[in-house]
Amino acid sequence: MKLPLQAQYAALPDRFFAAQPPKPVAAPDLLFLNAPLAESLGLDPAALRSPEGIDILAGNAVAEGTRPLAQVYSGHQFGNFSPQLGDGRALLLGEVEAEGKTYDIQLKGSGPTPFSRNGDGRAGLGPVLREYIMSEAMQALGVPTTRALAAVTTGERVQRETALPGAILTRVARSHIRVGTFQFFAARQDTEALQILTDFAITRHYPEATDALDLLRAVVQAQAELIAHWMTIGFVHGVMNTDNCAVSGETIDYGPAAFLDTYHPNMVFSSIDRNGRYAFGQQPNIAAWNLAQLATALLPLMGEREAAIEAATEAVNGFGPALETAWLARYRAKLGLTSQQEGDVDLITSLLRMMAEGQADFTNTFRALGTAKARDQFVIPTAFDAWNAKWQGRLAAEGPAEDLLPRLHAANPAIIPRTHRIEQAITAATAGDLTPAKRLIIALETPFEATDPDLARPPSDEERITRTFCGT
Repeated sequence: MKLPLQAQYAALPDRFFAAQPPKPVAAPDLLFLNAPLAESLGLDPAALRSPEGIDILAGNAVAEGTRPLAQVYSGHQFGNFSPQLGDGRALLLGEVEAEGKTYDIQLKGSGPTPFSRNGDGRAGLGPVLREYIMSEAMQALGVPTTRALAAVTTGERVQRETALPGAILTRVARSHIRVGTFQFFAARQDTEALQILTDFAITRHYPEATDALDLLRAVVQAQAELIAHWMTIGFVHGVMNTDNCAVSGETIDYGPAAFLDTYHPNMVFSSIDRNGRYAFGQQPNIAAWNLAQLATALLPLMGEREAAIEAATEAVNGFGPALETAWLARYRAKLGLTSQQEGDVDLITSLLRMMAEGQADFTNTFRALGTAKARDQFVIPTAFDAWNAKWQGRLAAEGPAEDLLPRLHAANPAIIPRTHRIEQAITAATAGDLTPAKRLIIALETPFEATDPDLARPPSDEERITRTFCGT
């Protein structure tokens, strides 16, 4: 079977990757196929559903003309530098051109590679299903993200804490170039490879950039807009290592990721984040730290060192103002504000502070604004009243009252991929029932519409999940 894939990354020097075929599996079966995404990429859904197509999605066959490869990179993991990481359970099949852009097609869970570090290179059904649901929900929420093209089961078991059904995700991304990719070559003082990678990233993502400093500035801006979007929908990535920071500005890797139920800025979900490094409210600081690592890696390409450090520092310091601008714009929209006033920051932060103190549900509080149900989100509803009066006064300058609710609902989702719902879907799918997963996927295609009110319900105390896991 032939797919319209290119081999752009495979054309780079051999030290950028390890070329190898995926490891075949026992009995592949198609779990989900994202037909609209396939069509937008110029791929034939019917062909992908065929036995030959499923074999490619499972790694049992290699499409004609492709050269599967595992990309190499380094990374700071919880602040500690690992000089060599790389795709330990993923293979890039190639790239496809669609709608004037280039997209990577990657298999995740396709078997061990030279970078597996004694891992089995496989993925369980749970993590694959979680990434499928969450990445497509993020897309529907308007957040730059990798996408899920397909999920297949393997007919094999993977050993984690227990034996679990195996699965493979077909992931689509603008690229899989990470901050850690630049760190890999910088750590080896391979300036030639750094320049090749920089030119590749500029061509792929930021063609208006002319050099490494321009690239850095563009990545800073993209990350500022991404993190601001995360913060205003209650998303917690959970493991913002530099190898999970894509220079494209897309959200990549959904291992221990989660959405807030009850709002609190110190909320941590990841089971391995014991010190709260990647807590919800820490995400802006960590993004800035990751960008500083990118700047350090790019310094050899920026000319005289002292001047390069000054220019790179200025570029990274631009993250804070860019984040604040994007954060304010999104929160103003969430409050139905179309104009700017000096007191808006206090209006926003006082609401968030009150939500933390009042144990309010993040998504449902914003969705209920403009209705009588908003105050019901708080343990002590009267605490909301004073803020609401101030907000109503601010809205007086915002036009007809009848226009408010449509604006609010356009900015505040009714449904998010709540962790307990994902876990329920995984449990059912593991037992052979895909109904909860299908229900969740369909509802999350239109998250700003209340198509399934039950899915908007926060978890009960018995349903609440406070720890999430990477799945590796």
